[in-house]
Amino acid sequence: MMSYEAYMNQVIQPMRDELTRVGFTELRTAEEVEKTLPNLKGTALIVVNSVCGCAAGLARPAVAHSLNHPKKPDHLYTVFAGQDKEATAKAREYFEGYPPSSPSFALMKDGKLVTMIERHQIENNDLVTISKLLTDAYDKYCD
Repeated sequence: MMSYEAYMNQVIQPMRDELTRVGFTELRTAEEVEKTLPNLKGTALIVVNSVCGCAAGLARPAVAHSLNHPKKPDHLYTVFAGQDKEATAKAREYFEGYPPSSPSFALMKDGKLVTMIERHQIENNDLVTISKLLTDAYDKYCD
Protein backbone atom coordinates (compact mmCIF):
# COMPACT_ATOMS: atom_id res chain seq x y z
CA MET A 1 0.00 0.00 0.00
CA MET A 2 1.31 3.45 -0.95
CA SER A 3 1.90 5.94 1.87
CA TYR A 4 0.04 9.24 1.89
CA GLU A 5 3.33 11.10 1.35
CA ALA A 6 4.23 8.92 -1.65
CA TYR A 7 0.74 9.43 -3.07
CA MET A 8 0.92 13.22 -2.63
CA ASN A 9 4.37 13.32 -4.24
CA GLN A 10 2.93 11.45 -7.23
CA VAL A 11 -0.01 13.87 -7.46
CA ILE A 12 2.12 16.99 -7.02
CA GLN A 13 5.01 16.08 -9.34
CA PRO A 14 3.25 17.14 -12.58
CA MET A 15 2.57 20.55 -10.98
CA ARG A 16 6.27 20.87 -10.15
CA ASP A 17 7.27 19.69 -13.64
CA GLU A 18 5.05 22.30 -15.28
CA LEU A 19 7.43 24.97 -13.96
CA THR A 20 10.78 23.17 -14.04
CA ARG A 21 10.14 22.21 -17.68
CA VAL A 22 10.15 25.93 -18.61
CA GLY A 23 13.32 26.74 -16.66
CA PHE A 24 12.37 27.23 -13.01
CA THR A 25 14.64 25.93 -10.28
CA GLU A 26 12.88 24.54 -7.24
CA LEU A 27 13.93 25.78 -3.84
CA ARG A 28 12.82 22.90 -1.60
CA THR A 29 14.41 23.84 1.73
CA ALA A 30 14.74 26.98 3.83
CA GLU A 31 18.51 26.67 3.42
CA GLU A 32 18.24 26.73 -0.39
CA VAL A 33 16.07 29.86 -0.18
CA GLU A 34 18.45 31.55 2.26
CA LYS A 35 21.44 30.71 0.09
CA THR A 36 19.76 31.97 -3.10
CA LEU A 37 17.42 34.94 -2.64
CA PRO A 38 19.52 37.47 -0.69
CA ASN A 39 22.48 37.05 -3.04
CA LEU A 40 20.63 37.51 -6.32
CA LYS A 41 22.04 39.84 -8.93
CA GLY A 42 19.61 41.03 -11.57
CA THR A 43 15.95 40.12 -11.65
CA ALA A 44 14.31 36.96 -10.36
CA LEU A 45 10.77 35.67 -10.55
CA ILE A 46 9.74 33.50 -7.62
CA VAL A 47 6.55 31.53 -8.15
CA VAL A 48 4.76 30.33 -5.05
CA ASN A 49 3.27 27.19 -6.59
CA SER A 50 0.04 25.72 -5.28
CA VAL A 51 -2.39 22.85 -5.73
CA CYS A 52 -5.34 25.23 -5.50
CA GLY A 53 -7.38 24.52 -8.61
CA CYS A 54 -9.18 27.86 -8.69
CA ALA A 55 -5.97 29.81 -9.21
CA ALA A 56 -3.01 27.49 -9.77
CA GLY A 57 -4.57 25.86 -12.82
CA LEU A 58 -4.04 29.13 -14.70
CA ALA A 59 -1.05 30.48 -12.77
CA ARG A 60 1.42 27.90 -14.07
CA PRO A 61 0.38 28.12 -17.75
CA ALA A 62 0.27 31.94 -17.53
CA VAL A 63 3.78 32.19 -16.13
CA ALA A 64 5.05 29.80 -18.83
CA HIS A 65 3.33 31.94 -21.47
CA SER A 66 4.83 35.13 -20.02
CA LEU A 67 8.34 33.80 -20.61
CA ASN A 68 7.84 34.21 -24.37
CA HIS A 69 8.04 37.98 -23.81
CA PRO A 70 11.17 39.78 -25.08
CA LYS A 71 11.99 41.06 -21.57
CA LYS A 72 12.00 38.48 -18.81
CA PRO A 73 13.69 37.83 -15.46
CA ASP A 74 17.31 36.72 -15.28
CA HIS A 75 16.48 33.96 -12.78
CA LEU A 76 13.45 31.72 -12.25
CA TYR A 77 12.70 30.03 -8.91
CA THR A 78 9.74 28.31 -7.34
CA VAL A 79 8.64 27.19 -3.90
CA PHE A 80 5.62 24.97 -3.33
CA ALA A 81 3.12 26.12 -0.72
CA GLY A 82 1.75 23.31 1.40
CA GLN A 83 4.46 20.92 0.21
CA ASP A 84 7.84 22.52 0.89
CA LYS A 85 6.57 24.41 3.91
CA GLU A 86 9.88 25.62 5.36
CA ALA A 87 11.13 26.84 1.97
CA THR A 88 7.86 28.66 1.32
CA ALA A 89 7.88 30.29 4.77
CA LYS A 90 11.49 31.43 4.27
CA ALA A 91 10.74 32.83 0.79
CA ARG A 92 7.74 34.73 2.16
CA GLU A 93 10.08 36.54 4.57
CA TYR A 94 11.39 38.35 1.48
CA PHE A 95 7.89 39.41 0.39
CA GLU A 96 7.63 42.09 3.05
CA GLY A 97 4.32 43.90 3.23
CA TYR A 98 2.38 41.09 1.55
CA PRO A 99 0.35 38.43 3.36
CA PRO A 100 0.90 34.77 2.43
CA SER A 101 -0.75 34.12 -0.91
CA SER A 102 -0.65 31.07 -3.12
CA PRO A 103 -0.31 30.91 -5.93
CA SER A 104 1.56 34.17 -6.30
CA PHE A 105 4.45 35.71 -8.22
CA ALA A 106 7.21 37.78 -6.63
CA LEU A 107 9.58 39.78 -8.81
CA MET A 108 12.85 40.65 -7.13
CA LYS A 109 15.72 42.81 -8.30
CA ASP A 110 19.17 42.47 -6.70
CA GLY A 111 17.65 40.51 -3.82
CA LYS A 112 14.85 43.00 -3.05
CA LEU A 113 11.14 42.63 -3.79
CA VAL A 114 9.99 45.10 -6.46
CA THR A 115 6.46 43.82 -7.13
CA MET A 116 4.09 41.05 -6.13
CA ILE A 117 1.18 39.52 -8.00
CA GLU A 118 -1.10 37.92 -5.46
CA ARG A 119 -3.71 35.19 -5.65
CA HIS A 120 -6.59 37.67 -5.77
CA GLN A 121 -5.06 39.11 -8.98
CA ILE A 122 -4.76 35.62 -10.47
CA GLU A 123 -8.07 33.98 -9.63
CA ASN A 124 -11.02 34.77 -11.87
CA ASN A 125 -8.69 36.04 -14.61
CA ASP A 126 -7.79 34.30 -17.85
CA LEU A 127 -4.35 33.17 -18.97
CA VAL A 128 -3.74 36.23 -21.18
CA THR A 129 -4.66 38.69 -18.41
CA ILE A 130 -2.43 36.93 -15.86
CA SER A 131 0.43 36.74 -18.35
CA LYS A 132 0.05 40.48 -19.06
CA LEU A 133 0.35 41.27 -15.34
CA LEU A 134 3.69 39.47 -15.46
CA THR A 135 4.95 40.95 -18.72
CA ASP A 136 4.04 44.47 -17.57
CA ALA A 137 6.24 43.85 -14.52
CA TYR A 138 9.03 42.49 -16.75
CA ASP A 139 8.83 45.61 -18.92
CA LYS A 140 9.13 47.81 -15.85
CA TYR A 141 11.89 45.98 -13.95
CA CYS A 142 13.80 43.66 -16.30
CA ASP A 143 16.57 44.86 -18.62
